[in-house]
Amino acid sequence: MSILAEDISWTIGAKSILDAVSFQARPGEMLGLLGPNGSGKTSLLRLLAGLKQPRAGRVLLDGKDIRSIPRKAIARRLAFVEQHAATNQNLKVADVVKLGRFPHRSMFSGWTAADDAAVDRALARAGMAGKRDDRWQSLSGGERQRAHIARALAQDPSELILDEPTNHLDIQHQIGLLSLIADLPVTSIIALHDINHAAMFCDRLLVLKEGRIVAEGTPRDVLTEEMLREVFKVKAQVDLPSADERPHVHFLRPAGNE
Repeated sequence: MSILAEDISWTIGAKSILDAVSFQARPGEMLGLLGPNGSGKTSLLRLLAGLKQPRAGRVLLDGKDIRSIPRKAIARRLAFVEQHAATNQNLKVADVVKLGRFPHRSMFSGWTAADDAAVDRALARAGMAGKRDDRWQSLSGGERQRAHIARALAQDPSELILDEPTNHLDIQHQIGLLSLIADLPVTSIIALHDINHAAMFCDRLLVLKEGRIVAEGTPRDVLTEEMLREVFKVKAQVDLPSADERPHVHFLRPAGNE
């Protein structure tokens, strides 16, 4: 068992954001989270990372309620990359990535060769080794996102939670980043907007609509024309190649009066 959500509910005022959401992220899998804007994806990810507490239900990390685990202990194994992560100071890229090593250090421990190796490895994996001495304010939006992903990788996590991490990247870096995540020996839960990217890289998919899970399973099982019409309000044709290949979604242009 890696991450288990049991009947999670979350509200803002009188508005229900998540309603009795239950699922399990299996060890080592890449679990994709899909849903239209406002379906509750970001709130769910923040609950899974322990940054919010559910109004009802619980999140378990290897069978233990995440609320009973010290924050630093969570950070030693679980990394969270937000959709709009920010760094206010004009640090060097390497210094931003070094922040990912904080959970592994005590108040009295110095910087070690193992810390240097973890930072170098994370920069290389995120494609930012050549930018390590650049200042934060000089980076593009996509480069900043990759730097934050490198910081998360420097934590050496066994669970990685990402909220639409490819939003600011060009297509080359979108594919490269998703390939990187898919190849990591970690459990990853990733919210995505691009349905074909989810089909291409994710082992399983969860689909949220109005705070509830309405579909769960492999991309072949989940990505149906009916689901896309009912949840995303689009017409599409889903190609299902041979049994060992991923589905591909062709979106259809609506008629002029639709």
